[in-house]
Amino acid sequence: MRIAVITESDPNETRVAATPETVKKLAALGATFCIEAGAGLRSGITDDDYTAAGATIAKTAKAALKDAEVVLKVRRPNAAEIAATPKGALVLAVMDPYGNDEALKAMADAGLATFAMELMPRITRAQVMDVLSSQANLAGYRAVIDAAEEYGRALPMMMTAAGTVPAARIFIMGVGVAGLQAIATARRLGAVVTATDVRPATKEQVESLGAKFVAVEDDEFKQAETSGGYAKEMSKEYQAKQAALVASHIAKQDIVITTALIPGRPAPKLLSAEMVASMRQGSVIVDLAVERGGNVVGAEPGKVVTTANGVKIVGHLNVPGRLAATSSSLYAKNLFSFLETMIDKNAKALAVKWDDELVKATNLTRDGAVVHPNFQPATATV
Repeated sequence: MRIAVITESDPNETRVAATPETVKKLAALGATFCIEAGAGLRSGITDDDYTAAGATIAKTAKAALKDAEVVLKVRRPNAAEIAATPKGALVLAVMDPYGNDEALKAMADAGLATFAMELMPRITRAQVMDVLSSQANLAGYRAVIDAAEEYGRALPMMMTAAGTVPAARIFIMGVGVAGLQAIATARRLGAVVTATDVRPATKEQVESLGAKFVAVEDDEFKQAETSGGYAKEMSKEYQAKQAALVASHIAKQDIVITTALIPGRPAPKLLSAEMVASMRQGSVIVDLAVERGGNVVGAEPGKVVTTANGVKIVGHLNVPGRLAATSSSLYAKNLFSFLETMIDKNAKALAVKWDDELVKATNLTRDGAVVHPNFQPATATV
């Protein structure tokens, strides 16, 4: 069972899909690793670290992929990587399948069995494989650190002989995994924290972390969560009421962090230009959804924008990758935990259970076709 790990081709991607720890664990299950030279450097892992764990180092991605039965990646393979991957190989990565039909077709045409880690069902058995949670948790933490850096003032209240420094007011919009970690981090740093979300179950979570919940709590709000635990898209009427409440609140905040994402759709706009303009000079907004279109009007991917009224809008790309060593460690463990379910431990060989609920939920392509029901090619109608 030969496993390949290559350097991520995206220049913004600092993470790597395997660590020496997961190399050792998979080697114990019968795997041999071939890793492209330098693949882990941006995550603080040297080739010598991998060699010490039992991996072989290849000079190029093509050499690493040769004869691979499994390919572990952070992001979906590009055209050159697909071409270099042997037919029938399993490819595990964050595939970003929504709206990328051509990429799915290319992987299917190449005969690859691909798995989208972000489609892992949120059930108890799969918690250890949940890449969205492991990476969002770090993104929420880093968002507060990035906000504090740009804010340029102290976050906690300080009583000194020279006078009292007031606590910063931080507002978190979207209370998923990232939002909850942002609340916890901001509270640990001494800020006064408020938060909002359309899902009623989050109110108790917010308050348990010592923050105040802000929302229009009407009948629509009470039914605003899917069975899978995701936020539903709200009606225009509710959005207007919530926007009015939020607008008055935002004008008083020092830092706003937005985290709202709906799977398969552009990020909802939460902050209008008018809301941004209402904030004081020196205030900071961190948009964690900027790669999906952004929650904030005026946010630009990969940039820190300063508005005419002196508000900074932070739009860093790949925020988990800003903590590359930690995020790679967690992501590699997610991959290991999933791949482990596809290995016959007695035979020490691949044995994918194609009827397993985790496999069916994540499997995009197999045997030359796109097999996931959510991504079937559109049927032409007459």
